[in-house]
Amino acid sequence: MNSLIPLLVAAPLAGAALLLLGGRALDRFGHWIATALAALSCAFGLVLFFDMLGRDTEHRAVTERLFSWIPVGGFRADVSFQLDQLSIVFVLLITGVGTLIHLYSVGYMAHDERRRRFFAYLNLFLAAMLILVLADNYLLLYVGWEGVGLASYLLIGFWQHKPSAATAAKKAFIVNRVGDMGLSIAIMLMFAEFGSFAFRPVFSAAGDASEGKLTAIALMLLLAACGKSAQVPLQSWLGDAMEGPTPVSALIHAATMVTAGVYLITRSASIFNLAPDAQTAVVVVGAVTLLFGAIVGCAKDDIKKALAGSTMSQIGYMIMAAGLGPIGYAFAIMHLVTHGFFKAGLFLGAGSVMHGMNDEVNMRHYGGLRKYMPWTFATFMAGYLAIIGFPFLSGFFSKDKIIEAALAKGGTEGWILGTCALVGAAVTAFYMTRVVLLTFFGEKRWQPDAEGHRPHPHESPRTMVIPMVVLTFGSLFAGGLFSLGDSFLHFLEPVTGHEEGHAPLSAFAVSAIATVCMAAGVGLAWLKYGRKPVPVQAPRGSLLTRAARRDLLQDDFNHAVLVRPGSALAATLVFFDSKGLDGFVNGLAAAIGGLSGRLRRIQTGYVRTYALSMFGGTLVLVASTLLMRSV
Repeated sequence: MNSLIPLLVAAPLAGAALLLLGGRALDRFGHWIATALAALSCAFGLVLFFDMLGRDTEHRAVTERLFSWIPVGGFRADVSFQLDQLSIVFVLLITGVGTLIHLYSVGYMAHDERRRRFFAYLNLFLAAMLILVLADNYLLLYVGWEGVGLASYLLIGFWQHKPSAATAAKKAFIVNRVGDMGLSIAIMLMFAEFGSFAFRPVFSAAGDASEGKLTAIALMLLLAACGKSAQVPLQSWLGDAMEGPTPVSALIHAATMVTAGVYLITRSASIFNLAPDAQTAVVVVGAVTLLFGAIVGCAKDDIKKALAGSTMSQIGYMIMAAGLGPIGYAFAIMHLVTHGFFKAGLFLGAGSVMHGMNDEVNMRHYGGLRKYMPWTFATFMAGYLAIIGFPFLSGFFSKDKIIEAALAKGGTEGWILGTCALVGAAVTAFYMTRVVLLTFFGEKRWQPDAEGHRPHPHESPRTMVIPMVVLTFGSLFAGGLFSLGDSFLHFLEPVTGHEEGHAPLSAFAVSAIATVCMAAGVGLAWLKYGRKPVPVQAPRGSLLTRAARRDLLQDDFNHAVLVRPGSALAATLVFFDSKGLDGFVNGLAAAIGGLSGRLRRIQTGYVRTYALSMFGGTLVLVASTLLMRSV
């Protein structure tokens, strides 16, 4: 069975190569090749999963070494894959959701002239993400990490004829490069300290390293996680990334790429557990981001950007849980998987709405769509109820576990984190109810497009509806299935470890309070958007609303703190280079040139002038000799 592990990566990678190199001959059916290869990778993952379940717990982790990549003296880097309980969860999520999104894209991108290239990029993304989660060392993980960044850049900017899409792709790439530097520095520190960057040697030697060095490594890993998972302070790229096609938003920015940071922290648990200061930083980043994203999501009228704020917030929950240590690692992954189901379904539902509304994204121009798009409405409602934590749906189980773990931290810190999580739950219910009310309920507010054509909403084709229906089952039942007998927790425990926390409130009390917060958010949204007509043009709003529409001034902050000082520094260096260094060099050259121009006048070409100069030189020589003798 181990021989199937490389095929997980090889199938989508071969699809990407075939579609990119095969030329226009594959335009008619290339999308089906990509979808079939994604499904094949998913099938391999299922076979490996059930094979893993058939082995004893201590023998479930296996390693498949392919070849030695860089053997130089004492330095050796292998291309080697590790399949254990943590990586198989990600494999099934990536390939399962990825296959559904491939199928959805068949219908969504049906009229795009460059569809073959789009599916090649989707396959490339799957391959890179699988390398990331299957690598058994940080250097190979870095290869997948960078491959994901490249594929994300290509997919976000796929509609490159739109300046906004091209700008968004560059922004995502540059911001992620900041995080990528953190990962590269962490790998260098590991090699300098442990002499290796493979997981097992690093984790086994971590106990002998000083806390300061482990903290430095962990903080660099956190910086990398902030970039990929759009966490404060590297969150500014996620909203703009919605310029890409909607399947991209569902695949990369809901279910897979943005979860890479959570995977990195959880995989590096042995390092973070020995660096409490770094763990505190992880918790703070997660708590701040879950509130930041929720507030931003409340003010967005663009349906995809509202969901992007939600993604940022939900990833914040996962990061916060991972920062709690062994109390929260498994719950972070559990929420990651349930979120992959309902958020991918919500994004696909948003794409279906856009498909029926002439690509309109402004929710204030929707209204009353539930009658015209019943399948989209039903599947979207399932995702909506799951994400707000409606009792006994997926989000209810996974999010409540994180709230319990936060409270179990104990002391003032536990109460602060628990309160942040509960406030986030209430705000989540508010903005998601707002999205549902503006889109599917109320009066029609449909507006003609730029060419004067009024939309005629209709249900999407089967290739788009079927993936939404399948994801609905995950939204409804995955959380309950994982919580049954704590099966998911026990499955991951050999990799993530687990410690029972002692929360000041019972599990029932936490669920009851979370449900009350959820109901309060729903009720407030209903009072604001359900009881009265919604204006087509957004009102001016409060100061907080205006700030949230501008992503809480994150771009203004980056511009003031980074861009302007950077531009000023660059201008100063250019001035110093051109007027200082280049001025000195050019001035010296000019002086030598001027001196040369004057000296060349001595060369007249007349014999009498040369004879006179020789006579003058002889006189000087004789006079000097006589003078020296007299002295």
